[in-house]
Amino acid sequence: MKMKKLIFFTGSLFLILMITFVLYDTIFAHCDTLDGPVVAAARNSLETGNVNYVFAWVQKENEAEIREAFEKTSHQIKEHPDSKEFAEKYFFETVVRVHRQGEGEPYTGLKPAGGELGPVIELGDKAITDGNAKELKKLILDAVERGIDERFKEVMEKKNYEVDNVEAGREYVNAYVQFLHFSEKIYDTADKHSTKEEHETPKKNPHKKTEEHLH
Repeated sequence: MKMKKLIFFTGSLFLILMITFVLYDTIFAHCDTLDGPVVAAARNSLETGNVNYVFAWVQKENEAEIREAFEKTSHQIKEHPDSKEFAEKYFFETVVRVHRQGEGEPYTGLKPAGGELGPVIELGDKAITDGNAKELKKLILDAVERGIDERFKEVMEKKNYEVDNVEAGREYVNAYVQFLHFSEKIYDTADKHSTKEEHETPKKNPHKKTEEHLH
């Protein structure tokens, strides 16, 4: 029983760390880039003279700071056109920093445009632009199917072990836990808050949790 718990904890920790690093390097970094959505909103604000483009990306309590930076930048560009690039960078950095602050994440500076964002972020942006998420859904569903198939195959290959071969038994248990935990994680992520009502009033998951199943 202790071995099952240890394997489950190790597998869970690995999955959490993997997801954390992937998301940090893509989604959060995406907001730091010069061709990301936050800077795009800042550009729109400066080009149209409407700071509301930026307000959507920051918390309400930070609007005053953003407005001050916006007015200062706009004035600088108007009075000194030759300093436009410098003034814009100041505004972009301010907006991104405040946006990150609202997410509870550190600001590490603006990243150059054209960086590798990963297929999910790229197709996610493309879906929003095109108004069609077909490519994004196919990418994700294919990845999920591969992940389940690979783990299921490993479980089936290891399930008929000799009872006296303890190491083989442990390998089976590890494959079993990884298969169920991966499947449950995917389901919970996809099913969580799938409707507005569920978001407002969370309901108990009617399915028995893997953790309970393994105890």
